[in-house]
This record gives sequence, C-alpha cells and structure tokens, in this order.
Amino acid sequence: MIDISIVIPVYNSSEILSELVKKIYQSIKDDFNFEIILINDKSADNSWDKIKELTFKYKNLQGINLEQNYGQHNAIMAGLNNVKGKYIVMMDDDLQHPPENIKDIVAKLKEGNEVCYVKYINRKHAKWKIFVSWLNNIISSLLISKPIGVYTSSFKGITKSIKNEIIKYKKPQVFIDWLILRETKKISTINVHHLKRYSGKTNYSFKKLMLLWSNMVIIIPVLPFRFSSIFLIISKIIVKTFIYRLVREKNPMEQYIIKEKT
Repeated sequence: MIDISIVIPVYNSSEILSELVKKIYQSIKDDFNFEIILINDKSADNSWDKIKELTFKYKNLQGINLEQNYGQHNAIMAGLNNVKGKYIVMMDDDLQHPPENIKDIVAKLKEGNEVCYVKYINRKHAKWKIFVSWLNNIISSLLISKPIGVYTSSFKGITKSIKNEIIKYKKPQVFIDWLILRETKKISTINVHHLKRYSGKTNYSFKKLMLLWSNMVIIIPVLPFRFSSIFLIISKIIVKTFIYRLVREKNPMEQYIIKEKT
C-alpha cells in the first residue's frame, strides 16, 4: 500500500530533476511507502528524457508526458488521475519547496485535516510575483470564500477522499485550489522556509499568472445575493473582454492528453 503520492508538474527543469528526486528520497524513504509522479508539461528542454532516465534509477517514480503545454494546474490534474496514495502532496519542480517538509504536511493530514497548505517564510520570489500573489490571495478569498489567512500555495497536501472528488472535474480550464476548497473546510497550514531556485530562472511568467487567474474567474459559478457574486460578474466581463484574449493563445478543448507514460 502506498502512503504518499508526490505530484510534481515539470516544465524546463531538466537540470534540477535529479537533485529534486534525490532529496525527496533522502527525506522520506525511511518513513513511508511512496510514489513520485513527474508530469512533463511539454518542456522545451530535455526534461522528458531526464524523467525517463530517472525512472530506471528509482523504481517508484512514474513519468507522464503531455501532448501539449496545458499549464501547471492541468498538469497536476493529469498526475492526480494517476496516483495511488492515501495522502497526496503537490509541489513545484524548482527545489524552492523543501522536501523535508513533506512529512510535516502529511502529519497534519493524519491529524484529521483534509487539506494542508504552507505559508512561506522569507520568500525568494521576485517582488512583482510576491505582489501578484498577495493580490491573488485577496481576490481568491472573495471569489471562492477562502479564509484570508490561508495562502493557496502550490506546495500542499490533500487526502485521497478530496482527490477523488476533484478529479471528477473534467472541463478544460482548471484551478486546483477552487476544486479543493469547495470540497472541505478542514484546512490546516504549516510554515516552511522558501528556498532559492536550484538552477535557472523561474518558468512562471506574469502571463502565466494572469492566465491562471483568468481560469479561476471563468470556472467559478456565480452565486446570487453575495457581494462576491457582483465582484465575480465584473471580473468575468473583464476576463472575457481583455485578459483572456491577451494571455491565451489557444483554447484547448480537453483538460489534458497524455502522450506517453513510463
């Protein structure tokens, strides 16, 4: 039986993957039965070749290669649809999320929480990205009734029962945190130190952040008689008339297509 499934979307991180996987193994191999799923979101470098190479070295590592670049949240959904663990941890591919904290996230889930987010200490992101994240936290709190003190970080854990509910969503536009938070209020947080990117530059551009925000606005249903519903209606108008056209070059009809698996 697998205790933990670790889901990691990968984009242009071939130089980091070996160190990332090694550190994950070192951090949890003595405590859990686990699997690692690396989802290549059509990287422009040789990330998929590196993933295939690592699967020969690590028996409980699985690689998924997507047909096109669907975005981080869609890649995560591809991973969630292929996990087997009782607890699922999602993290980035750049080693800014300390693998040592995986067991801390799982400990919170074992206490009876269904979701565990992290709050970053000493963030290493660029100032513009920190500001956009702060703005997104305010907006998402209004739109999805999220507690303002809960930061919807990309480093998080959920239970299998929550995973089973959110993978029922099959539409092309995906915003993972809305899917999670609509299912439960049993949320916990932990503090973690945010690390510098291990190698290279961040792949998360302003354009991608705006696209993620537009996905959030588009998929959330409008509910009557709420202030946030008025805000959501205005946001949808803005997104459909300006932001969505600006940041989306193509509009895939599918959530994801898997080209190859290891």
